[in-house]
Amino acid sequence: MRTWFITGVSSGFGRALAERLLEKGERVVGTFRHAAGIAEFEALPNSNGRAFGVLADVTDEAAVYRAVRDAEERTGGIDVLVNNAGYGLEGAIEEATLDQVRHQFEVNVFGAVAVMQAALPSMRKRRAGHIVNITSMGGLTTFAGVGIYNGSKFALEGISEALAKEVKPLGIKVTIVEPGGFRTNWAGGSMVHVERRIGDYDETAGAFRKALEQRNGRQPGDPQKAADAIILAVDAQEPPLHLLLGHDALQWVGQKLGALQAELLKWAPVSAGTNFDA
Repeated sequence: MRTWFITGVSSGFGRALAERLLEKGERVVGTFRHAAGIAEFEALPNSNGRAFGVLADVTDEAAVYRAVRDAEERTGGIDVLVNNAGYGLEGAIEEATLDQVRHQFEVNVFGAVAVMQAALPSMRKRRAGHIVNITSMGGLTTFAGVGIYNGSKFALEGISEALAKEVKPLGIKVTIVEPGGFRTNWAGGSMVHVERRIGDYDETAGAFRKALEQRNGRQPGDPQKAADAIILAVDAQEPPLHLLLGHDALQWVGQKLGALQAELLKWAPVSAGTNFDA
């Protein structure tokens, strides 16, 4: 029986993954920003004393370290860390306030880093562990209207890739999960919308905003199947560094990679001509 530490298990991917793990007989420690949800989580069906709730806002570094230490003391150690806590900021880049930008990065980037830094010492000591960072297809490609969110997920992608290289010799694995559109609350109550609206962006960010509203609750992705895919990846003898989830993720990221490759080749002579002459 492994111990999974999952940030943000109140709903969405975090809750779906926690429930599936408990069904499989695993132990789950989940973080909550409010104590009210802890008792209900610990009483989930199939928990049998294997579900533990801890109070931690990922933007509070001291609270993060307390939660991780508490989890380690209660379970003997964290085998799999899942950085799932996060939210989306909707609005054109010019429309967002700098406070909104900072908070987006505080949660989606700095919060995730704080949790990893808190969990890594024990993993290094044991020369074992697996870190799963939930980013988004929007961490590999971009969409008008969620550029700040994209930036935060791009940042976590880069940090995760570098971390994988740093910890591989220490027996620790890293997997980045990039979901497409799933039927969670991400585009609903979990999303923050900017207040300022600039008419010049109606055809770009504004169109994306309307599309989000229309698709909310009708996204093609099934969170339970996403949970199964994450568990399958963690169980693999050679886990993937990147795990895209959903047909839309494969489509949009595939288009991005194809366009990037074409542009690199087109401009290769210019790129290669910038060295000192021999």
